[in-house]
Order: sequence, then structure tokens, then C-alpha cells
Amino acid sequence: MNNNDRGQSLINKYVWVIETIYRRHKISYKDLNELWVRDRDISRGLDLPKRTFDNWRLVIADMFGIDISNENSGSYRYYIENEEDINENGIRSWLYNTFSVSNALANSQSIKDRILLEYVPSGQEYLHPIITAMKENRVLNMTYQSYWKEKESNFDVMPYCVKLFHQRWYMVARSVYFQDNGPKIYSLDRIKNLNMKEETFIMPKDWDAEEYFNGCFGIIADQSVEKQIVKLKATASQAKYIRDLKIHESQKEIERNEEYSIFTFNIRPQFDFQQEILRIGENIEVLEPKWLRDEIAGKIKRMWERYV
Repeated sequence: MNNNDRGQSLINKYVWVIETIYRRHKISYKDLNELWVRDRDISRGLDLPKRTFDNWRLVIADMFGIDISNENSGSYRYYIENEEDINENGIRSWLYNTFSVSNALANSQSIKDRILLEYVPSGQEYLHPIITAMKENRVLNMTYQSYWKEKESNFDVMPYCVKLFHQRWYMVARSVYFQDNGPKIYSLDRIKNLNMKEETFIMPKDWDAEEYFNGCFGIIADQSVEKQIVKLKATASQAKYIRDLKIHESQKEIERNEEYSIFTFNIRPQFDFQQEILRIGENIEVLEPKWLRDEIAGKIKRMWERYV
């Protein structure tokens, strides 16, 4: 086994510990070890030494930002002190969930032909150098092929942040040469070449990634579009899906009966949000604002005209 394999194996074990404690909420070391031995795919039937477990707790705190604490009384059960962080959005939650899925797949080789995954474009190969450039405030030289232009463009940018949306990674960056134009969004799978330069830049202290995307549905961040209350009416069956997997973090259910539910969103109803409404189809209706209702109705009418 090479060093890479050993590293991946350890990560799988860390994730197993986190998941087991997270599912049980509180568990004694004795019960944890019994579950560990029982899962032969991860333990090979061997005990988890108490000293090893204590060392792993420290590594888990450093790697995932997840604090495993002990009651220090009674049954001396272990629990995740900041459990709410796993349930919230953010890099800590994403990191844990990513490793959790990876761990489940790595320990399922015997049924790998029964696990079907979605395709993710290869643009993620540029994710690591972009993150490195962000850490060091280094300028990137990029060759980019836009969907809207016939020819590739080569230019220098200052990377501000990255965002994952609908299986694609995006970078928010500002042009070195046209800084007054503000940041723009680039899809990583449209990058043809990327090189980190020696040149550095000063990250604006007043620029905040969450604020930049505040009220946005996805990666379209037109600051000229104001946040506003959008009211959607969904059939009772569709409402179940919307309730379990929120369309947007601002979502609120304000009315519910056997036939339909009404949801409100405090959002910038830009193109990608409109596309999401159309994706859901006939099971959802825009009630407010009127201009958005008219916009969606117009799109549906034009779609209908293509088929008649």
C-alpha cells in the first residue's frame, strides 16, 4: 500500500468515527469500539485502541473543524460538540459530506456496479491551483473559451472566490486590466489553460463572497437586480419535494393544505431562478410579483408555439 492509499484509508476511518457518533448523538467508547469491530470493511476485525481514538479526535478537529467531546460523567459518552455545523451550509459541512460519500463508495467495491453517479465536468482539475492562488493573492493567467464567443481569450485575473453549483465549479474573478468592470464569473470547465503568475494583488477588504451572492439562486449575480419577495404555489405532491430540498435558503412555507402549498422567497429572480421554475414545470405557479409571473408565462407561451 502506497502513502496515498494509507492516507485515504485513514480519512475513511476518520469519517467512519464522525458518522457513527453523529448518528448516535452520544455513544460510549465501549459501544463505539463494538460497532467498529463489527464493521470488518473498515476495522478488519481489530479493536480501535483508546489512544488511537483520542489521537483521531484531535486530527478530526484540525481536518474537519468537528469537535468530539466527552461528557466526563456517567457513561462518559462521546458526542459532537458543534453538531449544528454539520447541518449548515459552508465549507465544513461540504467537506464532511464529500468525505462521507467518498467513504461510503470506497467501502462498497463489492457492489460498485449497482452505484450510479452523475457526471461532473473535468474543470475541477483547475480547482486546486485557483484555491492556491486565492490563498496567496496571486494573479492567474487564463485561456478561456466562452460559450458566447467563437475564439478563445487569454487574460489575467484576480481570483476572489469559487462556488459549486449544479455539478459545476465557478470562479469569481476581476480582470487585472479592466478592474472598473467589477468581478465576473467563469466556469472552470470552460478554462483551456491556467497558470499562476508571480504577480500578486490586494484583496479588497470590503468584498465578501456571501454578500456578493446574497439573494442569488445560483451563480448569476447581477447586482442591479434587487432582492424581492417571490411567491410560488406548488401542488401538494410537488410541495413535498420543495419542502425536503429547499429551492433557496430564504424559502418559507406560508400556506399548506391538501391541494397545494404556497412558498415565499426573498431572492433576486434572475435567469437561473426562472429556469428552475420552468424545470419544475406544471406543478408550480408564480403568484407574485406580477412581472415575474408575466415573464414565465411569456416563456411558456413561446415554448408552446414551438410545438404547434
